[in-house]
Amino acid sequence: MNAAWAFPFIFIAGMLQAVGAVMNGVLNKSLVNPYLATAISFLLVLFVAIALFACMPRPLPTVADAANMPWWAPLGGIVGAVAVFAGLILIQKLGAGPVNGVTITANLLCSLVIDHFGLFHMTQHSFNGWRALGAVLMIAGVTLIARF
Repeated sequence: MNAAWAFPFIFIAGMLQAVGAVMNGVLNKSLVNPYLATAISFLLVLFVAIALFACMPRPLPTVADAANMPWWAPLGGIVGAVAVFAGLILIQKLGAGPVNGVTITANLLCSLVIDHFGLFHMTQHSFNGWRALGAVLMIAGVTLIARF
C-alpha cells in the first residue's frame, strides 16, 4: 500500500469502527442476547474474510512460515472480540462517545507500552515527553466527553 493512502485508510477504518460499535449495540438490543449478537457479528466477518480469500488466495504461507509463527499470533481475533463484546453490551448504556473514547484511549496507552518495550516483535519507539503529553490529552478529552 502506498504510504500516502495509509493514514486516510486508517482514519476511515477508525470511523467505521465507531459506526460498527453502534451497529453492534443495536444488534444486541434487537436480539436481546449478547452472545447471539456477537456470534452473528463475527459470522458475517468470517464470511467476508472467506470471500476475500477466495478472490485473492495468494500468497500462501509455507510450512516454515507457519512453524515459525509465534504461538500467540492467532489469538488476535479473540483479543479483539473482547473489545467488540464490551462495546456491544455497553454502548447503548453509556453512549458511543464514552465507549469509543475509552476504547481508543486504552488502545493508545497500551500501544505506547508495546512501542516502548518493543513487545510482540514490534519495532521499539521509546516513550518520551511528547508521547506522554499526547496520552494525557487523550485522557483529558475522553474525560470531558464522558462527563458532558
